[in-house]
Amino acid sequence: MINLVIAIDGPAGAGKSTISKKISKKLGINYIDTGAMYRAVTYKCLEKGVDVLNEKKVIEICEESDVDFIDNRIYLDGKCIDKEIRMQKVSANVSNVAKIARVREIMVKKQREIGQKSDVILDGRDVGTCIFPDTKYKFYLNASPEERGRRRYLELKEKGENVVLEEIIKDIERRDYIDSTREVAPLTKAKDAIEVDSTNMTIDEVVDYIVKKVKES
Repeated sequence: MINLVIAIDGPAGAGKSTISKKISKKLGINYIDTGAMYRAVTYKCLEKGVDVLNEKKVIEICEESDVDFIDNRIYLDGKCIDKEIRMQKVSANVSNVAKIARVREIMVKKQREIGQKSDVILDGRDVGTCIFPDTKYKFYLNASPEERGRRRYLELKEKGENVVLEEIIKDIERRDYIDSTREVAPLTKAKDAIEVDSTNMTIDEVVDYIVKKVKES
C-alpha cells in the first residue's frame, strides 16, 4: 500500500507550516516541516558561532547533528527547538544553509525516510519537485511579498521581537531570490501542482480548499 503524501511548496512567509499543521490534524496524518530541518542546522551554526557562508563548517555541523520530528515537533540532538528556530536571526540565515548541496542531500534522504513510513504532509521549497516528485497531491502556496512580510512581522511582534516591517519585507524578497536561484533544488512550482494564492484568504479557507482537493482526487 502506497502512503498518502501531500506536498506543500512555496516561498518564505506563505503560511505553509501553519496550514500544513492544520491539514495534518484534519486528515489525521503526520506533518514534516522540511524547512524546520534546515532551520535546526542554521540555529546550531549560529549557536556555535559558525559562519553560515562557510560551507565546509556548515556541512560538518549538519553531518554531526541529529535532526528529527517527533509528534510533529522538531528536535535537534534530542532537544525540542520549535521556538528557537523561529527567531529572526535564524530566518535571515537559513537560505544560505539550505542552498548547500551536501546539506540538502543529507536532509532529503531523511525526509524521504520519514515520508515512507506513514501518511504524511510535508512543506518546504522542493517537496513536489525533488523530494516526492511522484506524489499526485502537490500544492504551491503563495502570497505577495508585502502580505507575507506583514504576517511575519505580526508573528514576531507577538513573540516580543523588536522588528521593522520594511526590513522583514526586504528579507523575504532576499530569501525568495536566494531560494529561487540556487543551483540545487531551487524554489519552483511543480508543473502539476495546484497554485493557491493566499493573499486574500484566511488560513482556514486555504486549509479547507486543500483538504477538499485531496479528498476529491
